[in-house]
Amino acid sequence: MPLPQQTDVVIIGAGAAGLMCAATAGKRGRKVVVIDHANKVGKKILMSGGGRCNFTNMYTTPANFLSDNPHFCKSALSRFTQWDFLALVQQYQIGYHEKKLGQLFCDQKAQGILDLLLNECDQAGADIFTHCEISAVHLLEPEQAPLRYRITTNLGEISCESLIIATGGLSIPTMGATGFGYQVATQFGLALKPRSAGLVPFTLAPEQLAALAPCVGNAVEVSIRCEGSDQIFIENMLFTHRGLSGPAVLQISSYWRPGKLVTINLFPQLQLDQYLREQQTQRPKVLLSTLLAELLTKHIAQSLCDWWGAHWNGNRPINQYTPKEIQTITQHFQQWQLLPAGTEGYRTAEVTLGGVDTHCLSSKTMEVKTQPGLYFIGEVVDVTGHLGGFNFQWAWASGHAAGEFC
Repeated sequence: MPLPQQTDVVIIGAGAAGLMCAATAGKRGRKVVVIDHANKVGKKILMSGGGRCNFTNMYTTPANFLSDNPHFCKSALSRFTQWDFLALVQQYQIGYHEKKLGQLFCDQKAQGILDLLLNECDQAGADIFTHCEISAVHLLEPEQAPLRYRITTNLGEISCESLIIATGGLSIPTMGATGFGYQVATQFGLALKPRSAGLVPFTLAPEQLAALAPCVGNAVEVSIRCEGSDQIFIENMLFTHRGLSGPAVLQISSYWRPGKLVTINLFPQLQLDQYLREQQTQRPKVLLSTLLAELLTKHIAQSLCDWWGAHWNGNRPINQYTPKEIQTITQHFQQWQLLPAGTEGYRTAEVTLGGVDTHCLSSKTMEVKTQPGLYFIGEVVDVTGHLGGFNFQWAWASGHAAGEFC
């Protein structure tokens, strides 16, 4: 089916932000057309949260977001909150539960969230076109007002008053991610903040992987921070064939930069030196690795004792260690300084850090300050949430903000 020749609003990108924007604008009586190059809409919604969609977080605040302009997200987040989206979920009678730390997931499949959005778009009269490849975006002459933009696609040309860029970032290219939104931003003279993979596993060097090979598949709660940042996360860390993953690692990866050290505390809830001294009295003949295996896992404890053991003269009964050796053991396990080789990159990253410079946009409307009728929303903007439903909340909030004004 060909595109209509003109409409009030064109939204490029049928993901979370784009669909929320379409529903919001359509309910204001605006004629909305959503176009996407993919064969179906909402692919990242469907795959998120292990297929159950971590659709928001009860504890969302501006502090849960990274941006070169940390105040920018406040306006949109305050005008469409986590409770506003939760009310929609409840209205559609979608079962949900809190997994942990305020993370809200669907009881059933993520399809429920996508169906909610598509139904909202349908009620608002928004039309959605897939398999729509864009070849050019043109700025129209002033005499063609109120129309401002013409988009050339394989389904025809369409002109509009307002153009919304909701194309996402570069993460998970197998889902259709492209840099198209950044190209449009550059076309219209907008500044871009450097982009990199966020919420992504670390890779390790071959010698590190060899030492940790028996740990693969094991997970443990840690606290983790990286050089150059005060941010600390306490969550699970998973050992993998390529390096380290799990929520703690994904969270800190957004703050990490190549060449920086990561500091890991394998016992975030314990004073290890005090515990080991107590065991010297209570269980003097027990091996160090056995004691640590009770607190970690057998594979993690043994691998790290083998790797670091030369620093405290090997694995011995706990009563044979001097106070200085106990301090050395404690330092290794509670201040493990690790230099990642890198990250797994956009292939597995959940988000893209950086993007369209927020100083170019109105925080109230998401409109480009120097280009009337052009808006950027969602992941393409330099606003990135922590793991745990925050990026979806930014999609809902920024999409709603633009939808109220476009």
